[in-house]
Amino acid sequence: MGASQGQSLGDVRNGLVRAPILYRPRVHALALALALLLPRQGALVPFHSLGGVRLGMTPAQVRAAWGDRHGTCRDCAETTWYFTYKPFEPKGAAVSFRAGAVDAVWTLWSPPGWHVGTLTLGAAQEELTRRYGGAVRVPCIGYSAYILTRARTTTAFYVHDGRLWGFGISSAGSPACR
Repeated sequence: MGASQGQSLGDVRNGLVRAPILYRPRVHALALALALLLPRQGALVPFHSLGGVRLGMTPAQVRAAWGDRHGTCRDCAETTWYFTYKPFEPKGAAVSFRAGAVDAVWTLWSPPGWHVGTLTLGAAQEELTRRYGGAVRVPCIGYSAYILTRARTTTAFYVHDGRLWGFGISSAGSPACR
């Protein structure tokens, strides 16, 4: 006879009391670990968040959202963490901190499945400019950033070779080119 979740088993046989065992639902370590990783299909919410990370979050809050597996930029002026799907491969996202809080968060190398609404990375530049016609073009080395600023937050759309290559959010006044 088995026990259902949350029930205990115990009996007395031959005058011996056997201690009850509490059966609880199992949480698989792999499922828990996967829940703490960089999202496979992150979403940009303009002026608000990227992949669940928001401006102003602490490093501890970013680790809670994306886990501890990240690289740290050695030559960056601000503390910058790189979260990639595979070590030393460029696809993923990055976060930079200023004064102990997220100052910018952006995608790296066009990770597949990331999107803003129904617009996914890899979409034609024309689709981006049709939806976000008020974006201002900022030339970067090898690509362009199309930026929209509201209050103290900038949303950037990165275009390379006529395609939406990435996006991010940052504090207004932070560099548009990442």
